[in-house]
Amino acid sequence: MRTFETTLPGVVVFEPRRVSDARGFFVETFQADRYASWGAGGPFVQDNLSRSSQGVLRGLHLQNPNPQGRLVSVLRGTVMDVAVDVRLGSPTFGKSFTAELSEENGLQMYIPRGFAHGFVVLSVSADFFYKCDRVYSPEDEITVSWSDPALGIDWQVLDPKVSPKDAAALPLSQIDRLPRYEG
Repeated sequence: MRTFETTLPGVVVFEPRRVSDARGFFVETFQADRYASWGAGGPFVQDNLSRSSQGVLRGLHLQNPNPQGRLVSVLRGTVMDVAVDVRLGSPTFGKSFTAELSEENGLQMYIPRGFAHGFVVLSVSADFFYKCDRVYSPEDEITVSWSDPALGIDWQVLDPKVSPKDAAALPLSQIDRLPRYEG
């Protein structure tokens, strides 16, 4: 497995080793000790799967308190995945990192606790898989506006399809219950 550190401390991209032949392929998608050495070892307590059509944008979501770390991958299709550091006091507060995740490249991205997360579907459809290290807590969910100009994210889609909740989200500067940077 190859790993890539990103411009955001704690956000890591993984490229699991894929063994292919005429029958198809095999890939080990998670092994606790190996991932733990990069801060993404879990324990994971909830798995989620979403299917979305082209142009659907989901995010930017996080939980606080009771934050979630997420190891994400695409089982079918292609997305642009985004992590944003929203930890008050962090040297990289408001900065984002993007990576294209697809069934072809097999990349995974780990988004640690304290970061907002979102993605937009670039292919006809996409099946997006999340491993979460804490159970979803609707009362702790925070949604940051995907179109916040202060974040400067190029979503690569001109008119994304978003949920009513995501459409009504506030810009980062107007959210008052953000996590704190622990340094």
